[in-house]
Amino acid sequence: MKQKYRNIFLIFGIAAIVLMLCTFEMDYSELWQNLLKAGRWFPAIVGLWVFIYLLNALAWYVIIRDGRDCPVSFWRIYKFTISGFALNYATPMGLMGGEPYRIMELTPYVGASRATSSVILYAMMHIFTHINFWFFSIFLYVALYSVTWEMGVLLSVVGAFCLLAIYFFMKGYKNGMALRTLKLLCHVPFVKGWARGFVERQHETLERIDQQIAQLHGQRKTTFYASFVLEFLGRIVGCLEVWFILNILTTDVSFADCVLIMAFSSLFSNLFFFSPMQLGAREGGLALAVGGLSIPSAFGVYTGLLTRVRELIWIVIGVALMKVGNKRGEGM
Repeated sequence: MKQKYRNIFLIFGIAAIVLMLCTFEMDYSELWQNLLKAGRWFPAIVGLWVFIYLLNALAWYVIIRDGRDCPVSFWRIYKFTISGFALNYATPMGLMGGEPYRIMELTPYVGASRATSSVILYAMMHIFTHINFWFFSIFLYVALYSVTWEMGVLLSVVGAFCLLAIYFFMKGYKNGMALRTLKLLCHVPFVKGWARGFVERQHETLERIDQQIAQLHGQRKTTFYASFVLEFLGRIVGCLEVWFILNILTTDVSFADCVLIMAFSSLFSNLFFFSPMQLGAREGGLALAVGGLSIPSAFGVYTGLLTRVRELIWIVIGVALMKVGNKRGEGM
């Protein structure tokens, strides 16, 4: 990627960090006291994401490699993964910041066609496993708790939504989504100019990419399911974050409860996908989720606070990694 484009992403990331620092709903002395309260758990919460991003990177690497020689190292993919998610966290509509960055970084190694198809396939897989995680949580709740009439209605609505989304994703895997996704990016601020030019120059290539997407699910099922398992495992491991935080406050919470909290809070926060970094939505979702499991809602607010600080730390790391370990001569 040319340095000028990387610098645009860098500036955007720095602006997001500043915005995040300005939107904490408590003063920094109180924030510091809450971090001290977390003690040794907080480094564990931050460090946990080393392994979660490792699983995410592996899921993407499996797609890029697809049984062939891969001209880019796994650790470079790991770096692109962390930086890409840092931009995703900071971008309204979630997946509209990191994906152009990943495509542009990966293109010099594997070409525009393969880079675009792998990034779109991974983005699809990331969302697809999220939906399956919500669907899985419905059955977990039914297995652990008695279902009231009201909760039965809510779970039915969520289940219907998940089944509908899974259906549309399977159609996308069957017919391809590259051209449709790039056309959607043409309406997103900061990247719409690049996306429009890319669609005009690479229209035929994007059609070939859609064919590759269809082939992944139809003919290369080993790659598809390996990526799915790694991504889904990343979702489950991510629930340890909630378990770590709640264990600061109480020992009366199981890991299964943390899976449900993570599932329902993420479902709620994704209803507000238009909010940069889902400001306020995640905290509210966590408070509602823990309250629904008869855990004090204040625990959810505290969980949201520590999660937000962890997210800020990894955004800083991801933005910093944009300027580290790049190929020489890319600015020409």
